[in-house]
Amino acid sequence: MSAHGEPVPMTARRGAALKGVADIPGDKSISHRALILGALSVGETRITGLLEGQDVLDTARAMAAFGAELHHDGPGAWRVFGVGVGGFAEQRLRGAATDGIKVGRMLHPSPASPAANRGWEPQALAQLVEQGIWTD
Repeated sequence: MSAHGEPVPMTARRGAALKGVADIPGDKSISHRALILGALSVGETRITGLLEGQDVLDTARAMAAFGAELHHDGPGAWRVFGVGVGGFAEQRLRGAATDGIKVGRMLHPSPASPAANRGWEPQALAQLVEQGIWTD
């Protein structure tokens, strides 16, 4: 029994449907991850509700330094144009490469790239020839 007195029976009745929009504040951990995953993806990622604390903004700057393109569209709204994992590596290599070193991309076998899994060897050879790394 409650210390507040005797229990009082209550009756619930059906009411009208709830309608509206709930603005949930951004979460710092998820905000970092959204920026990083967007940058690691290939193409556009739209993020809403991003918590824009200094450390999250620093993560955004770091992703831009790795080669992703970021657009701040308004409070908590961002678009990230990712370059993929290979794009990060290529960007770092281009920054470190000295004169005379060629940097290029090659298709590689991957579950994410079915085209690369079919006839990979001739495609890779053609890319090496096209980049001037291999001659027939």
